[in-house]
Formats: sequence, structure tokens, C-alpha cells
Amino acid sequence: MTKITKDEPYKIAVIEDDAAIRDLYGLKLSLSGFEVRTARDGLEGLKLVEAFAPDLILLDIRMPYMNGDEMLQRVREQEWGASIRVIILTNISRDEAPSILRFLRTDRYIVKAHYTPAQVVEIVQETLHIK
Repeated sequence: MTKITKDEPYKIAVIEDDAAIRDLYGLKLSLSGFEVRTARDGLEGLKLVEAFAPDLILLDIRMPYMNGDEMLQRVREQEWGASIRVIILTNISRDEAPSILRFLRTDRYIVKAHYTPAQVVEIVQETLHIK
């Protein structure tokens, strides 16, 4: 596990409706040196992202109250949300994903079933240019 060496840890928001998956990624990222906050749905995630100002968002697509694509669209409409890095982390294939995602600038699209949590941490590190 690579530890991050800088004065303040990178901040990651995990927006995921499945509690077990949310907790797993939250723990794995925390143990890797990130400051992590989580939300259960897009509505809660939108509030979290505005208050927390993360460096990167791990975002599920299908969630209650507000889907990930709608949440991301609202984030991108805000000046503070224009430059946040985003990794879509979902079990929906890219072919089934909402077409709006193509226009909302995401850094990666990951199907959860195809990657281990350790691999996702590595992708987060690569996306933030830590490795």
C-alpha cells in the first residue's frame, strides 16, 4: 500500500448507496492515506461535495433520490465543481450508462465487478498523479 506524502491528505468523496461497498471503499482509501467522506445517495452526495470540496469523487450511478449522473451534472454546473476529478464506480456497463455522462467530463469509468478495491485505490492514485 502506497502512503501519500504531502502536508494534507487528498480528499475523496465516495457516493454509493450500498453500505457494505461504501464502507469497504471508505476504509480502503482511508488506510491508503486519503481523507474520506461518504454519502448514501446523490442528494446527500451533492451536499457533501459542496461542503467537503474533495479532490476526487468516486460516484455510483444508480442510487435513490438522485442518480449519480444527475448529481454530477449539478456539480459540473457549479464553479466549485468544474475541476473536481470524478471516477464512475458502478456495476452498470458503459453501454447501459446514461448518455449524459459523455458530456460531464469523468476521468475513468470502472465496473465494480471487474476491479478489486486495491486496484481502485491504484486508479485513484494514478488519477491524482500520486504514483
